[in-house]
Amino acid sequence: MNSRRVLITGLSTYWGGRLAQALEQNDEIEAIIGVDSRDPTLELERTEFVRVGTQHGLLRRIVEAAEIDTVVDSRMLPDSTSAPARIAHENNVIGTMNILAACSGEGSTVRKFVFKSSTHYYGSEQDDPAFFTESMGRPHPPRTRIERDIVEAEATVADFAEKNPDVSVTILRYANVLGPDVRTSHTKLLSLPVVPMILGFDPRYQFVHEDDVVAALEHVVGEDLRGIFNVAGDGVLAFTEVVGLLGKTYAPVLPPWGTSIAAAAIRRAGLNIPPEMLQQLRFGRGVDNRKLKATGFRYRYTTRETVQKLAEHMRLHPVLRGVQEPYRYEREVEDFLRWSPHVRNPNFRKEGRLQPAEAVELQKVLASYGERVGAPTAGSRSARSQATIRAAGSARPAREPDEPSNGQTGLKAPVEHYDDLEADEIVGLVDSLEGDDLGSLLEYEQAHLARPRVVSAIEGVLARRRTGEPR
Repeated sequence: MNSRRVLITGLSTYWGGRLAQALEQNDEIEAIIGVDSRDPTLELERTEFVRVGTQHGLLRRIVEAAEIDTVVDSRMLPDSTSAPARIAHENNVIGTMNILAACSGEGSTVRKFVFKSSTHYYGSEQDDPAFFTESMGRPHPPRTRIERDIVEAEATVADFAEKNPDVSVTILRYANVLGPDVRTSHTKLLSLPVVPMILGFDPRYQFVHEDDVVAALEHVVGEDLRGIFNVAGDGVLAFTEVVGLLGKTYAPVLPPWGTSIAAAAIRRAGLNIPPEMLQQLRFGRGVDNRKLKATGFRYRYTTRETVQKLAEHMRLHPVLRGVQEPYRYEREVEDFLRWSPHVRNPNFRKEGRLQPAEAVELQKVLASYGERVGAPTAGSRSARSQATIRAAGSARPAREPDEPSNGQTGLKAPVEHYDDLEADEIVGLVDSLEGDDLGSLLEYEQAHLARPRVVSAIEGVLARRRTGEPR
């Protein structure tokens, strides 16, 4: 199926933001909605951000309101140094279960689910095959907490796929990622002047470039690919070759026995080598990447080229450090560019429309209004949204002295429970109202709550219409 309306979980993660940027370039995708509990970390143009965690009830409402057909879960934490064990488990396992619950159920519009996983699923052991294929199970029980989380999360996804055969479920297992902008335990280790190794071991390594990570996600979103796919660059390198390509020196200072104890001593010195990395530094891992290539996907970088690109970045980074200012999401700036009457350049004016979460809340408030204006209780997304706008547009404030509102002006609220609406919810509505309705709404707002964001949004729309700017 062709994805048209995409929901990305974990928009504030590097991978969620990069995928949203890539999908924004695809004109066939009409809606991109990102959810996360934190602000986005990358600059986005037409992606709508909704601040919400992994609560399945809230996610389900967003999925239903926006009629999402594709969900991409990019939140997986495959590195135990990125979060405490409890938080990582809640994110990787509990969060995955909640997102799947939001995508299931009778009448769900979701027809494609993409799960970003890790090749840590296979583990690293002495008797592992030279290359793991997707059909191979894990030969040994998980050793580390992260490995247990990944195995459990994938089992939950597989159970969802079995119970929902009409949904195309794809699992992407990524090898260790390297790149100029992504920070992992391996990039930290390889950035050291002298790279520690385990005495007597020179493991095989396979990497994937960060650009290929995003490209694989984008490829799967655009295709109907069911099943599990390994994502790793062509070729493998011995760890000493990796260190040599980076122009570094290696030192086999970690003992083959009692490695964890030695790693704990190094951790006190400031270098945290997670347990899953210690296993790789001992036995390595290789995965077969032919299944994804058979679908038409082409890697931009081999394992060797990925390491070489990292080496190039390490040489240039000290020179370029501080040249670019990191992006920071600022809600006030976004509101200024969208609503202020002083913004005259249309290139900075975003199209005013209801966000999915705002539409859900607004539809609840206007439910009692629906019968009076003839709003349908079911039907197409277009019919429902038009009914909502008609309900709001027909609800003009009227002076009714016999029924005073909670203000002293005698104005009746424009919509039932209007004073209970958040500023964000009203701001998303104002561009859909006609001039007379906007004037009445402005009069009521100024006389009662007088919220600066609401007043500024209404005045901005009125100013644009007086000057004849496009909506």
